[in-house]
Amino acid sequence: MESYEKVKEKLEELNIDFEIVEHPPVLTTEEADSYIEGIDGVRTKSLFLTNKKKTVYYLLIMDGQKRLDMNKFGNITGTNHIKFCSTNGLMDKIGLFPGAVSIFGLLNNVEKDVQVYFDKEILLEDRMSFHPNDNTKTIFISTDDMLKFIESIGFKYEAIEL
Repeated sequence: MESYEKVKEKLEELNIDFEIVEHPPVLTTEEADSYIEGIDGVRTKSLFLTNKKKTVYYLLIMDGQKRLDMNKFGNITGTNHIKFCSTNGLMDKIGLFPGAVSIFGLLNNVEKDVQVYFDKEILLEDRMSFHPNDNTKTIFISTDDMLKFIESIGFKYEAIEL
């Protein structure tokens, strides 16, 4: 099943409303912004990180305009040497390529071994945007529904202050 179709099917199963915008492939939030300008919803940045030994994996969701302090995130998680996960690691753990990472990749993590973190600030927003496992689309979903989605597929999340 196509990556986006899997996301759409799950959201419909949960009766979650969403808005979808199609656009050319984009690799960064900055590129995507030009196609979704004027639509309500915070632009998210979804970062897939790992420890030095590649034994622990983190999905961090934050405002697309904010910069990540890797040392601070490492202190919060109690992990030294946090780094971005490799392309192979992304594919192995969440079935996605760089540029398509989002919460919807959790659908592909059958081991349920990805730790999910949100910057506290972003959870105060009413609506968020993500790539639905496809960087030619941007999906807008309410924050409450996005959290409902995460919990419905068996993941917990933690809100942290970055």
